[in-house]
Amino acid sequence: MTHALALAARGLGRVWPNPAVGCVIVDPLSGEVVGRGWTQPDGRPHAETEALRQAGPRARGATAYVSLEPCAHHGHTPPCAEALIKAGVGRVVAACVDPDPRVGGQGLAMLKNAGIATEVGVCEAAAQALNAGFIKRVTAGLPLVTLKLATTLDGRIATATGESRWITGEAARRRGHLMRATHDAILIGRRTAERDDPELTCRLTGLEDRSPVRVVVDSALSLSPACQLYATARQTPTWSIAAADAEPARVEALSALGVEIVMTPRSAAGVDLREALRALAGRGITRLLVEGGARIATTLLQAELADRLAWFRASRLLGADGRAAIESLTVDRLADAPALLRLANEAVGEDMLETYLTGR
Repeated sequence: MTHALALAARGLGRVWPNPAVGCVIVDPLSGEVVGRGWTQPDGRPHAETEALRQAGPRARGATAYVSLEPCAHHGHTPPCAEALIKAGVGRVVAACVDPDPRVGGQGLAMLKNAGIATEVGVCEAAAQALNAGFIKRVTAGLPLVTLKLATTLDGRIATATGESRWITGEAARRRGHLMRATHDAILIGRRTAERDDPELTCRLTGLEDRSPVRVVVDSALSLSPACQLYATARQTPTWSIAAADAEPARVEALSALGVEIVMTPRSAAGVDLREALRALAGRGITRLLVEGGARIATTLLQAELADRLAWFRASRLLGADGRAAIESLTVDRLADAPALLRLANEAVGEDMLETYLTGR
Protein backbone atom coordinates (compact mmCIF):
# COMPACT_ATOMS: atom_id res chain seq x y z
CA MET A 1 0.00 0.00 0.00
CA THR A 2 2.90 2.32 0.66
CA HIS A 3 3.98 1.72 -2.93
CA ALA A 4 0.44 2.43 -4.17
CA LEU A 5 0.43 5.74 -2.27
CA ALA A 6 3.78 6.70 -3.80
CA LEU A 7 2.36 6.00 -7.25
CA ALA A 8 -0.77 8.02 -6.45
CA ALA A 9 1.35 11.05 -5.51
CA ARG A 10 2.58 11.22 -9.10
CA GLY A 11 -0.84 12.47 -10.12
CA LEU A 12 -1.10 15.39 -7.68
CA GLY A 13 -1.76 18.58 -9.60
CA ARG A 14 -2.57 16.76 -12.83
CA VAL A 15 -5.75 14.76 -12.27
CA TRP A 16 -8.31 17.21 -10.86
CA PRO A 17 -11.23 17.01 -10.35
CA ASN A 18 -10.50 13.33 -9.81
CA PRO A 19 -8.54 11.96 -6.85
CA ALA A 20 -4.93 10.88 -7.29
CA VAL A 21 -4.99 7.10 -6.94
CA GLY A 22 -2.35 4.39 -7.09
CA CYS A 23 -2.84 0.66 -7.62
CA VAL A 24 -0.44 -2.27 -7.19
CA ILE A 25 -1.40 -5.80 -8.23
CA VAL A 26 0.49 -8.62 -6.54
CA ASP A 27 0.68 -12.35 -7.30
CA PRO A 28 -0.34 -13.93 -3.96
CA LEU A 29 1.86 -16.99 -4.44
CA SER A 30 5.15 -15.44 -5.50
CA GLY A 31 4.63 -12.00 -3.97
CA GLU A 32 5.68 -10.51 -7.30
CA VAL A 33 4.23 -7.18 -8.43
CA VAL A 34 2.54 -7.91 -11.76
CA GLY A 35 0.86 -4.57 -12.37
CA ARG A 36 1.23 -0.96 -11.29
CA GLY A 37 -0.81 2.09 -12.20
CA TRP A 38 -1.75 5.60 -11.18
CA THR A 39 -4.38 8.07 -12.31
CA GLN A 40 -3.32 9.62 -15.60
CA PRO A 41 -3.39 13.33 -16.51
CA ASP A 42 -6.89 14.85 -16.65
CA GLY A 43 -8.10 11.99 -14.45
CA ARG A 44 -8.25 9.19 -17.02
CA PRO A 45 -7.45 6.34 -17.33
CA HIS A 46 -7.84 5.42 -13.68
CA ALA A 47 -5.14 3.70 -11.64
CA GLU A 48 -6.85 0.31 -11.54
CA THR A 49 -7.32 0.26 -15.30
CA GLU A 50 -3.63 1.02 -15.84
CA ALA A 51 -2.51 -1.66 -13.39
CA LEU A 52 -4.85 -4.28 -14.85
CA ARG A 53 -3.66 -3.51 -18.36
CA GLN A 54 -0.08 -4.09 -17.25
CA ALA A 55 -0.92 -7.26 -15.32
CA GLY A 56 -2.93 -8.86 -18.13
CA PRO A 57 -3.98 -12.46 -17.37
CA ARG A 58 -1.78 -12.49 -14.27
CA ALA A 59 -4.41 -10.35 -12.54
CA ARG A 60 -6.62 -13.42 -12.11
CA GLY A 61 -6.53 -14.48 -8.46
CA ALA A 62 -4.16 -11.65 -7.58
CA THR A 63 -4.44 -9.06 -4.81
CA ALA A 64 -5.01 -5.45 -5.80
CA TYR A 65 -3.82 -2.77 -3.37
CA VAL A 66 -5.62 0.51 -4.11
CA SER A 67 -5.04 3.82 -2.32
CA LEU A 68 -8.76 4.70 -2.57
CA GLU A 69 -11.91 2.61 -2.84
CA PRO A 70 -12.49 1.62 -6.49
CA CYS A 71 -15.22 3.70 -8.10
CA ALA A 72 -18.65 2.20 -8.67
CA HIS A 73 -20.28 4.70 -11.02
CA HIS A 74 -20.30 5.15 -14.76
CA GLY A 75 -18.65 8.38 -15.92
CA HIS A 76 -16.26 8.90 -18.80
CA THR A 77 -15.05 5.36 -18.06
CA PRO A 78 -16.73 2.23 -16.66
CA PRO A 79 -16.49 1.57 -12.90
CA CYS A 80 -13.08 0.38 -11.68
CA ALA A 81 -14.81 -2.09 -9.36
CA GLU A 82 -16.39 -3.65 -12.45
CA ALA A 83 -13.00 -3.84 -14.19
CA LEU A 84 -11.47 -5.62 -11.18
CA ILE A 85 -14.33 -8.11 -11.17
CA LYS A 86 -13.97 -8.84 -14.89
CA ALA A 87 -10.21 -9.33 -14.46
CA GLY A 88 -10.87 -11.99 -11.83
CA VAL A 89 -8.80 -10.56 -8.99
CA GLY A 90 -9.10 -12.56 -5.81
CA ARG A 91 -8.72 -9.81 -3.21
CA VAL A 92 -8.87 -6.02 -3.04
CA VAL A 93 -7.25 -4.00 -0.27
CA ALA A 94 -8.29 -0.32 -0.17
CA ALA A 95 -6.62 2.32 1.97
CA CYS A 96 -9.84 4.26 2.60
CA VAL A 97 -13.44 4.62 1.50
CA ASP A 98 -14.14 7.14 -1.28
CA PRO A 99 -16.22 10.01 0.24
CA ASP A 100 -17.74 10.86 -3.15
CA PRO A 101 -21.49 10.17 -2.71
CA ARG A 102 -21.46 8.38 -6.06
CA VAL A 103 -19.17 5.79 -4.45
CA GLY A 104 -19.22 5.93 -0.64
CA GLY A 105 -18.78 2.19 -0.04
CA GLN A 106 -20.62 1.03 -3.14
CA GLY A 107 -17.38 0.01 -4.86
CA LEU A 108 -16.42 -2.29 -2.00
CA ALA A 109 -19.98 -3.63 -1.85
CA MET A 110 -19.88 -4.42 -5.56
CA LEU A 111 -16.64 -6.36 -5.09
CA LYS A 112 -18.00 -8.29 -2.10
CA ASN A 113 -21.18 -9.20 -3.99
CA ALA A 114 -18.97 -10.65 -6.73
CA GLY A 115 -17.25 -12.90 -4.20
CA ILE A 116 -14.01 -10.92 -3.98
CA ALA A 117 -12.41 -10.62 -0.55
CA THR A 118 -12.03 -7.00 0.54
CA GLU A 119 -10.19 -5.11 3.25
CA VAL A 120 -10.20 -1.39 3.98
CA GLY A 121 -8.19 0.85 6.30
CA VAL A 122 -4.59 -0.07 5.47
CA CYS A 123 -2.50 3.16 5.64
CA GLU A 124 -5.79 5.02 5.92
CA ALA A 125 -4.41 8.23 7.49
CA ALA A 126 -1.69 8.55 4.84
CA ALA A 127 -4.21 7.99 2.05
CA GLN A 128 -6.58 10.61 3.45
CA ALA A 129 -3.73 13.11 3.79
CA LEU A 130 -2.67 12.49 0.20
CA ASN A 131 -6.17 13.17 -1.14
CA ALA A 132 -7.14 15.80 1.42
CA GLY A 133 -7.94 18.21 -1.42
CA PHE A 134 -10.30 15.81 -3.18
CA ILE A 135 -11.93 14.87 0.12
CA LYS A 136 -12.49 18.50 1.09
CA ARG A 137 -13.94 19.39 -2.31
CA VAL A 138 -16.55 16.59 -2.26
CA THR A 139 -17.44 16.96 1.43
CA ALA A 140 -17.19 20.73 2.02
CA GLY A 141 -17.30 22.23 -1.46
CA LEU A 142 -13.93 23.94 -0.97
CA PRO A 143 -10.40 23.19 -2.17
CA LEU A 144 -7.54 22.39 0.18
CA VAL A 145 -5.70 25.71 0.57
CA THR A 146 -1.96 25.90 1.18
CA LEU A 147 -0.71 29.38 2.02
CA LYS A 148 2.94 29.79 0.99
CA LEU A 149 5.06 32.54 2.51
CA ALA A 150 8.70 33.43 1.84
CA THR A 151 10.01 35.85 4.44
CA THR A 152 12.96 37.00 6.47
CA LEU A 153 13.44 35.56 9.93
CA ASP A 154 11.34 38.39 11.35
CA GLY A 155 8.45 37.81 8.95
CA ARG A 156 9.09 40.48 6.31
CA ILE A 157 8.35 39.95 2.62
CA ALA A 158 10.03 43.09 1.27
CA THR A 159 12.03 46.13 2.26
CA ALA A 160 10.32 49.44 2.98
CA THR A 161 10.89 50.36 -0.69
CA GLY A 162 9.27 47.14 -1.91
CA GLU A 163 12.40 45.20 -2.91
CA SER A 164 11.78 41.47 -2.47
CA ARG A 165 13.90 39.60 -5.02
CA TRP A 166 15.24 37.48 -3.65
CA ILE A 167 14.63 37.07 0.09
CA THR A 168 15.05 33.30 -0.02
CA GLY A 169 17.72 31.38 -1.90
CA GLU A 170 17.70 29.33 -5.07
CA ALA A 171 16.99 26.01 -3.32
CA ALA A 172 13.90 27.45 -1.65
CA ARG A 173 12.68 28.89 -4.94
CA ARG A 174 13.09 25.49 -6.59
CA ARG A 175 11.06 23.91 -3.81
CA GLY A 176 8.40 26.53 -4.38
CA HIS A 177 8.24 25.58 -8.06
CA LEU A 178 7.90 21.91 -7.06
CA MET A 179 4.95 22.90 -4.87
CA ARG A 180 3.37 24.56 -7.90
CA ALA A 181 3.73 21.31 -9.84
CA THR A 182 1.71 19.39 -7.24
CA HIS A 183 -1.21 21.82 -7.02
CA ASP A 184 -4.15 22.25 -9.37
CA ALA A 185 -4.14 26.03 -9.22
CA ILE A 186 -2.12 28.94 -7.83
CA LEU A 187 -3.74 32.15 -6.61
CA ILE A 188 -2.54 35.71 -6.08
CA GLY A 189 -4.22 39.09 -5.65
CA ARG A 190 -4.32 42.00 -8.07
CA ARG A 191 -1.80 44.07 -6.12
CA THR A 192 0.76 41.26 -6.18
CA ALA A 193 0.16 40.83 -9.90
CA GLU A 194 0.70 44.55 -10.49
CA ARG A 195 3.79 44.79 -8.30
CA ASP A 196 5.61 41.63 -9.39
CA ASP A 197 4.07 40.86 -12.80
CA PRO A 198 4.78 37.13 -12.18
CA GLU A 199 4.51 34.19 -14.57
CA LEU A 200 3.33 31.73 -11.87
CA THR A 201 4.55 28.77 -13.91
CA CYS A 202 6.60 25.73 -12.95
CA ARG A 203 10.08 26.27 -14.35
CA LEU A 204 11.82 23.15 -13.08
CA THR A 205 13.64 21.23 -15.78
CA GLY A 206 11.46 18.34 -16.92
CA LEU A 207 8.36 19.65 -15.14
CA GLU A 208 7.56 22.61 -17.37
CA ASP A 209 4.28 20.96 -18.37
CA ARG A 210 3.15 20.80 -14.74
CA SER A 211 2.23 24.47 -14.38
CA PRO A 212 -1.06 24.87 -12.47
CA VAL A 213 -4.03 26.98 -13.47
CA ARG A 214 -3.15 30.59 -12.64
CA VAL A 215 -5.80 32.50 -10.71
CA VAL A 216 -5.79 36.23 -9.90
CA VAL A 217 -8.33 37.95 -7.67
CA ASP A 218 -9.18 41.05 -9.71
CA SER A 219 -12.60 42.25 -8.59
CA ALA A 220 -12.99 45.06 -11.13
CA LEU A 221 -10.82 43.41 -13.80
CA SER A 222 -8.58 46.46 -13.61
CA LEU A 223 -5.31 44.58 -14.06
CA SER A 224 -3.63 45.50 -17.35
CA PRO A 225 -4.28 43.08 -20.23
CA ALA A 226 -0.55 43.41 -20.98
CA CYS A 227 0.50 41.75 -17.69
CA GLN A 228 2.17 38.36 -18.06
CA LEU A 229 -0.76 36.44 -16.59
CA TYR A 230 -3.30 37.80 -19.05
CA ALA A 231 -0.99 38.10 -22.04
CA THR A 232 -0.02 34.41 -21.86
CA ALA A 233 -3.46 33.03 -20.99
CA ARG A 234 -3.60 30.93 -24.15
CA GLN A 235 -0.32 29.22 -23.26
CA THR A 236 -1.09 28.59 -19.58
CA PRO A 237 -4.70 28.47 -18.33
CA THR A 238 -5.51 31.69 -16.48
CA TRP A 239 -8.64 32.53 -14.51
CA SER A 240 -9.64 35.90 -13.10
CA ILE A 241 -11.99 36.09 -10.12
CA ALA A 242 -14.16 39.18 -10.51
CA ALA A 243 -17.14 40.72 -8.77
CA ALA A 244 -20.44 40.18 -10.54
CA ASP A 245 -20.71 43.87 -11.41
CA ALA A 246 -17.41 44.04 -13.31
CA GLU A 247 -17.70 46.05 -16.52
CA PRO A 248 -18.89 43.86 -19.43
CA ALA A 249 -16.35 45.50 -21.75
CA ARG A 250 -13.50 44.34 -19.50
CA VAL A 251 -14.97 40.86 -19.32
CA GLU A 252 -15.16 40.73 -23.11
CA ALA A 253 -11.62 42.06 -23.59
CA LEU A 254 -10.03 39.54 -21.23
CA SER A 255 -12.14 36.67 -22.54
CA ALA A 256 -10.78 37.47 -26.01
CA LEU A 257 -7.28 36.90 -24.62
CA GLY A 258 -8.26 33.44 -23.37
CA VAL A 259 -8.80 34.42 -19.72
CA GLU A 260 -11.65 32.59 -18.01
CA ILE A 261 -13.68 34.99 -15.87
CA VAL A 262 -15.03 33.56 -12.63
CA MET A 263 -17.85 35.77 -11.36
CA THR A 264 -18.59 36.00 -7.63
CA PRO A 265 -20.93 38.22 -5.58
CA ARG A 266 -19.45 41.62 -4.70
CA SER A 267 -18.44 42.11 -1.07
CA ALA A 268 -17.07 45.05 0.90
CA ALA A 269 -13.57 43.84 0.01
CA GLY A 270 -14.48 43.48 -3.66
CA VAL A 271 -14.46 39.67 -3.74
CA ASP A 272 -15.58 37.35 -0.96
CA LEU A 273 -12.72 34.84 -0.75
CA ARG A 274 -14.90 32.08 0.64
CA GLU A 275 -17.26 32.39 -2.31
CA ALA A 276 -14.27 32.58 -4.64
CA LEU A 277 -12.92 29.32 -3.22
CA ARG A 278 -16.33 27.70 -3.62
CA ALA A 279 -16.36 28.80 -7.24
CA LEU A 280 -12.93 27.24 -7.80
CA ALA A 281 -14.04 23.99 -6.18
CA GLY A 282 -17.12 24.06 -8.40
CA ARG A 283 -14.78 24.07 -11.39
CA GLY A 284 -12.96 21.01 -10.05
CA ILE A 285 -10.00 22.55 -8.19
CA THR A 286 -8.99 20.34 -5.26
CA ARG A 287 -5.56 21.73 -4.28
CA LEU A 288 -4.93 25.48 -4.27
CA LEU A 289 -1.57 27.12 -3.60
CA VAL A 290 -1.78 30.76 -2.51
CA GLU A 291 1.25 32.97 -3.13
CA GLY A 292 -0.50 36.30 -2.67
CA GLY A 293 0.57 39.22 -0.53
CA ALA A 294 -0.15 40.20 3.04
CA ARG A 295 -3.79 41.15 2.44
CA ILE A 296 -4.84 37.78 1.04
CA ALA A 297 -2.74 35.90 3.61
CA THR A 298 -4.41 37.83 6.44
CA THR A 299 -7.91 37.33 5.04
CA LEU A 300 -7.38 33.58 4.66
CA LEU A 301 -6.10 33.23 8.22
CA GLN A 302 -8.81 35.40 9.75
CA ALA A 303 -11.55 33.54 7.89
CA GLU A 304 -9.96 30.15 8.69
CA LEU A 305 -9.80 29.33 4.99
CA ALA A 306 -6.15 28.24 4.91
CA ASP A 307 -5.63 24.56 5.68
CA ARG A 308 -1.85 24.45 5.53
CA LEU A 309 0.93 26.98 5.90
CA ALA A 310 4.27 26.52 4.12
CA TRP A 311 6.63 29.16 5.51
CA PHE A 312 10.08 29.63 3.99
CA ARG A 313 12.34 31.66 6.29
CA ALA A 314 15.61 33.24 5.19
CA SER A 315 18.42 33.87 7.65
CA ARG A 316 18.27 37.64 7.43
CA LEU A 317 16.43 40.49 9.15
CA LEU A 318 14.68 43.61 7.84
CA GLY A 319 13.19 45.11 10.96
CA ALA A 320 9.95 46.94 11.60
CA ASP A 321 10.18 49.12 8.49
CA GLY A 322 10.09 46.05 6.23
CA ARG A 323 6.77 44.94 4.78
CA ALA A 324 5.09 42.34 6.96
CA ALA A 325 3.89 39.02 5.54
CA ILE A 326 0.68 39.23 7.58
CA GLU A 327 -1.31 42.35 8.38
CA SER A 328 -3.10 42.99 11.66
CA LEU A 329 -5.12 40.05 12.94
CA THR A 330 -6.69 42.23 15.69
CA VAL A 331 -5.73 39.74 18.39
CA ASP A 332 -6.09 41.13 21.91
CA ARG A 333 -5.60 37.86 23.79
CA LEU A 334 -3.14 35.06 23.19
CA ALA A 335 -6.02 32.61 23.46
CA ASP A 336 -7.54 34.18 20.34
CA ALA A 337 -4.41 33.88 18.20
CA PRO A 338 -4.63 31.42 15.29
CA ALA A 339 -3.28 28.07 16.49
CA LEU A 340 -1.00 26.03 14.25
CA LEU A 341 0.25 22.46 14.41
CA ARG A 342 3.77 22.08 13.07
CA LEU A 343 4.16 19.11 10.75
CA ALA A 344 7.76 19.53 9.63
CA ASN A 345 10.81 21.75 9.90
CA GLU A 346 13.56 21.23 7.34
CA ALA A 347 16.56 22.98 5.88
CA VAL A 348 16.18 23.93 2.22
CA GLY A 349 19.55 25.20 1.11
CA GLU A 350 20.38 28.17 3.33
CA ASP A 351 16.74 28.65 4.34
CA MET A 352 14.22 26.83 6.53
CA LEU A 353 10.83 25.48 5.50
CA GLU A 354 8.27 25.12 8.27
CA THR A 355 5.02 23.35 7.44
CA TYR A 356 1.93 23.72 9.59
CA LEU A 357 -1.67 22.63 9.78
CA THR A 358 -3.95 25.53 10.67
CA GLY A 359 -7.08 25.60 12.81
CA ARG A 360 -5.74 23.39 15.60
